[in-house]
This record gives sequence, C-alpha cells and structure tokens, in this order.
Amino acid sequence: MASIASKNAKKKSKSKSKSKGRLSLSELKTLGHQLLSSRAHINNLPILLSHVSPTSPPPHALESLLSLHSFFAPILSDLPSSKPSSTNHHEDDDPELIYNTWVRSKFDIFVNSLIDFAASPLADETLKEVVLDTIMEFVKVANGGRFHSAIYHRLLHAIVHSTVPVNFVVDLLVSKYFKYIDVCYFTYISLEKLVRTLEEKDISDDGDVNADSNDESHSKSSSEIFIHNIHYVISHIPPLEGSDEKSDFEMWGRSGGDSKELSGNPKAEDKQLHTEKDKNNVLSAAKIAKKMKLKFTKAWISFLRLQLPLDVYKEVLVTLHQVVIPYLSNPIMLCDFLTRSYDIGGVVSVMALSSLFILMTQYGLEYPNFYEKLYALLVPSIFMAKHRAKFFQLLDSCLKSTLLPAYLAAAFAKKLSRLSLSVPASGALVIIALIHNLLRRHPSINCLVHREVQEETAKETDADMSSRKLGIDHFDNEESNPIKSKAMKSSLWEIDTLRHHYCPPVSRFVLSLENDLTVRAKTTEMTVQDFSSGSYATIFGDEIRRRVKQVPLAFYKATPTSLFSEYDFPGWTFKHDGKETIDGNDEKEITNISDECDNSSAKRQRVESS
Repeated sequence: MASIASKNAKKKSKSKSKSKGRLSLSELKTLGHQLLSSRAHINNLPILLSHVSPTSPPPHALESLLSLHSFFAPILSDLPSSKPSSTNHHEDDDPELIYNTWVRSKFDIFVNSLIDFAASPLADETLKEVVLDTIMEFVKVANGGRFHSAIYHRLLHAIVHSTVPVNFVVDLLVSKYFKYIDVCYFTYISLEKLVRTLEEKDISDDGDVNADSNDESHSKSSSEIFIHNIHYVISHIPPLEGSDEKSDFEMWGRSGGDSKELSGNPKAEDKQLHTEKDKNNVLSAAKIAKKMKLKFTKAWISFLRLQLPLDVYKEVLVTLHQVVIPYLSNPIMLCDFLTRSYDIGGVVSVMALSSLFILMTQYGLEYPNFYEKLYALLVPSIFMAKHRAKFFQLLDSCLKSTLLPAYLAAAFAKKLSRLSLSVPASGALVIIALIHNLLRRHPSINCLVHREVQEETAKETDADMSSRKLGIDHFDNEESNPIKSKAMKSSLWEIDTLRHHYCPPVSRFVLSLENDLTVRAKTTEMTVQDFSSGSYATIFGDEIRRRVKQVPLAFYKATPTSLFSEYDFPGWTFKHDGKETIDGNDEKEITNISDECDNSSAKRQRVESS
C-alpha cells in the first residue's frame, strides 16, 4: 500500500510541476512536436504559452516561441476574427468554429505575450530580436496578407507606455522595418492616436482639482517618459525623399492590399487597383507620397501640441528646420509653435530662430515684432551659448536686406559695439565682422563711425548745450525697443577702443573698419561663419601657426636715456640737466663716501704689492 501511495504522490507532483511550467528543454521540444503533429495534443498549447515570458529561461522561451510560431503561421488565414460577430445558433454549435475561435483566443494571448516580452526590461536582447521578427511576421500575414494595423498599434502602444528605455527595440524597428513605406505609414497613424490619448489624459488630469499631489507628480513623470518615447520613435522614422520620381515603394505587407490601405479606399478591388497601377505607376507613387506627407504632418503637429519636457523641447527646436519643415504638407502650421517658442527668450529663442527664419523667407510668414525680439537676444551670454555659431549666421542674414530702416541698422550696430566691451575675444571678432557688414550694406549709418561736435549757436538753450557736451553717449543700452534706443545720435566709440585690445587678433582685425566702406567696389563682405564658432582655443591655435615677420627682442635696440618714455607720461620730463644744487648735509655725506672709497682703494693696493 505504501508503494502505491508513493507512486500516486509522484504522479501528482509531476502534474503539478507541468502545470507550474517547470519543464525541461527536452520536454518542451516534445510538447511542441506533439502539438504540430496532431490536434489530439492541442492541450499542449496553453503549456507552451506559459513559457513565453521574460521570467522564463531564454532557451525555454525560445523553444516555446518557435513551436507556437510554427503552429499558428499556417492556420492564421482559417481563424475567425477576434472581434465578436453576430452568428445564429446553428453556427454556434459548429465544432470547427468553436475550435477555431478557441485557437484564435490563444493566438491573441500569444501576441500579447510577445509584445510584453519585447517591452520588458527583464528579457534578453538577443531574444527580443526574435520576438520582434515574430510580431512583424504576424503583422504581415495575420490579416489575409494585408498589413495588420491592430497588432502593430498594440506593439507601439507597449513601446510608448514602457517606463524603462526601449531604445533597443526601436533601433531594431528602424534598422529592419522602417525602410518599408507601409510600416512608416501606420507608425504615423498609431503615434497620432497615442498622442491624442495622452493629450486627453493631461486635460482630464488638469481638470481634476481634488487629485492627490503624489498621484499628480507620478502622472506628470509618467507623461514625460511617454513623451520621450514618442519623440524617440517619431524622430527616427526616415523621411520620404524623392517620392515624386520614385515609381515603386517597398512594402512589408502585400503590395496590393497595402496600396489599397494607403490610397484611403480599403473596399476597392485588387483587380481595379492593379489595373490603375499598371496604367499610371508614377501617379500612384505620387498619391502614396501625398498620403504619407499628410500622416507625417498630423503626427508631428499633434506631438508638438503636447507639453514637452525642456530637453525634448530643445532637441525638437534644433532639428525642426531640417527634419520636419521640408516634409510638412503646410509648414505654416508651425507658426504658432515657433512664435510661442521665440517669445520665450533666452536659449529657446535662439533655437527657434532657424525654423522661424525659414518660414518668413520661404513661406511668407509675417511676424511684426521679429526684429524687436532679435534685438533683445543680444546679451553677453549669447556669445558663450552652445548654438551661437548658427545664431550669428542667422543674425547676419536677417540684417542683410538693404530695405532695413536706418534706425534699426544703427541700433544693431551700436548694441553690438557696446557688447564688444564685455564679451570674450572671440566674440569681439564676430562683432567686428557683423558691424563691418552693416556699415557696408547701409551707408546711411556711416555717420556712426566719426561724429564731429558742431559749434553751438546762440539760439540754443542751456539744455541743448549740456546735451552736446563731450563724453555724453545718447544711446540707451537698457532700452529693449530699437526705435527708442537713440542709436542714430551716438557713435561707435567702443570699436575705437578695440585698437588697444589685449588680444592681438582683435586689435589687428579692427583695422579693417578704417577702410571707406561706402565704396562697395573696393570692399567685400566679411564671412561671419569664419568667426562665429571661435573661442580662446581657436585664437591661440591661429596665433601659434602664424608666421611672425619681426621677432620681439629681449633687449633694447638703443641705449635708454631714462627710466620712462616721454610717450608714457605726456608733459613730464625725466632728463638730467646737471644744474641741481647740493645742500651742506648732502655735500658732507658725499665727502665721507669719497674718503671711504679712497681708504679702501689704498688698502687694496698694499695687499696686492705684498
């Protein structure tokens, strides 16, 4: 009896271990082979599904994944839709339908397990690549050959809502699947839906006044993580370049079905679509490119409506004019975002300047206070900013128009001139180049170079005479409005002080302003780009590479006659004329010193003779 009880206990323990998933690798292989061989072993399906988990050992998870993929792939076309459909009682009693419905439910569980596996931080990275390939294979074949957007949307939803970095999975998508146009197309659609959901959640959280502060901070941090993930995905989608000339696109799903999806008419027949494509292939490519541009625009505009974290905000502004504006269906839609960013001030305004300048010059955007905001950006800190090189190039481009009013050109020239007193040497070089170009483009402000004080007439009042005193600068450096800065009544005296700058390149470069810049035929504009990215390191490097014609000497060429030069102290003289008188005390001291010298010399002579 004891032996029988022990056998029953062993059987129960084996069944419990199987139910808990504690199977060896060989047992999993056996279960997989049985499942693929006959329907009689269909109950092996839930056991294999339980091993597709990030907590399972990688070999066990891989073996279960391969067996399940081999089981589902051939029968996906026979499985019913996962959506509930209205059927009669006779169909409900059909055993085949019940079986297929049950298998379909297990397939949905399998797909969810794969998506959770891909977004899990516990999963092995090598295994994640296999999991992603399996998911994308189901996206390709699970919808009758057409792109299965529902599965793909669930994958992106898991990636975006992951609280841990998912850069590895996104990089795999970029390298292996973002080259297919239908994958990019449905990526834009899914991201737009996710952004709208996140935006509605933020609105509902703002409307909830009684929300706990801890919950609110947690929700805010989670939203920032989601925004980072969305930005990482949307910024890595390659743009559709050369679409008008391209006659065919590479599709991940079936070409006919995907073209049907992209054309916005999913109910059209494949025969009609292929006929149209054969007749006018280039037109079909143009239509697909137009649809892609619309989805691209909707996704980006929706994303930019979110409350972006500061680091994402800056990163978007830096690359907006290169990766977004050229591919939008209507770039003017960014005017609100860019003008709002430009009005913030500081580094954010500098970053928004590139995109705003493109909208103004290429797309006809009107921004009345543009130059006033640009004038406010001229502060000493801008000469040490990270993106100062691009800013100075755009500043030079913005001041290039000859239709610029004289007071505005004078205000910028005077503001830059005043900044030259407090910026590093590299900033002074940029300022000299900018002022050189301003004086050459706008001859009406050349009066700032040299302004003579006129003689006061008898009709002038005391106030007028006091305002014309030497040494008074009428320029208001604290005024933010260039019209009220009174720059036209001032002069560029700060530039003259740069002649004696401690940095030799600055004192040499300022001599270029001595030329008559009104004669445009004899002068050329300075290339601001050559000086915009300068620093102390670049100045030092240029100096040690420069060939010096005259080597500085460590001794005097002529014997000095005085300790100080007359040029150092005008009006003073240090020459000895020999006519000074000596009083009695001084004479006695001199006599004693001379006697001591005579005694010491006599002693020296006696020692030498002995």
